[in-house]
Amino acid sequence: MATHRILSLHFNQDHGCFSCGMEGGLRIYNTEPLAEKFRLDKDEIGSVSQVEMLYRTNLIAIVGGGSMPKFAENTVLIWDDAKKKFVLELTFPSVILAVRLRRDKIIVVLRTRIFVYSFPQNPQKLLTFDTRPNLRCLCEVSPGNDNQLLIFPGHKQGSIQLADLTNTEPATSSSPVTINAHQTDIACLAVNQEGTLVATASIKGTLIRVFDTLSRKLLIELRRGADPATLYCINFSNDSAYLCASSDKGTVHIFALKETSLNRRSTFSKMGFLGQYVESQWGLANFTVPAECACACAFGPQTSVIAVCVDGTFHKYVFSPEGNCNRESYDEYLEIGDDDEF
Repeated sequence: MATHRILSLHFNQDHGCFSCGMEGGLRIYNTEPLAEKFRLDKDEIGSVSQVEMLYRTNLIAIVGGGSMPKFAENTVLIWDDAKKKFVLELTFPSVILAVRLRRDKIIVVLRTRIFVYSFPQNPQKLLTFDTRPNLRCLCEVSPGNDNQLLIFPGHKQGSIQLADLTNTEPATSSSPVTINAHQTDIACLAVNQEGTLVATASIKGTLIRVFDTLSRKLLIELRRGADPATLYCINFSNDSAYLCASSDKGTVHIFALKETSLNRRSTFSKMGFLGQYVESQWGLANFTVPAECACACAFGPQTSVIAVCVDGTFHKYVFSPEGNCNRESYDEYLEIGDDDEF
């Protein structure tokens, strides 16, 4: 059905839920166990281009879009599910490409600018950052309280900027620092829970680089594959021990970050004349999902990885340190709840 066409897929901050912006409204699902928790249909809100949850709270950010929008694409609305109504509306000069929430801030991404507001009571504009054209809607913020780090593309091709969101007073500096991560444009970003690590991938999609956000030094280079690919998603595990990545090749890769000896290396790694290529670390495990189907991935309980795809499929795999990866569950999440009464 056309109304089931998914326009956005996004996990919440602890990966316990994921949200779908759809031509037919929005839906929110619990990941463990898989269950529909909430929906607003098209007659209530029209088609929705973006949904951003705030953990499991009653506040949800919504941006209209698609073919049947009820709300403008340059306006973000906050739905309060406790009050069953919209409680906040912020309008911007151009189309909103992404929204990110913290318990104390809302971040709104436009094509060449990012706005940071206080949230949720009486929002006030705190910071504004200029970016290079950001059509991939790249922007991530660490959810932890100790290190409030905002990551977004830098002005130079292949660079990222790191901004400290604790510095919002007029007397303090909020100038972001830059990391030159790749030679080509950034295609995918992730930041860990504590804001101490950032992962990047370029439009080539062959390498994922992990940097220390304090020293800005490259910690590890991970190889997704030898052929170029479009990366859809990168995510850290909640304890930063692992990283997962999905691409249009239809494979979700899992890498070890703390025990890097678990990652696979090329059998030619000792032949120095082959250069750095064979020294890159390959994933310790992987599993397949529908190819060329946009997919968000995140870590579930224990050593599990969950992938949700825009074709409505849900995949959960459990991996071991030895590199084994076994499917634990498969479902079609869009069909869940359709037979229930709402």
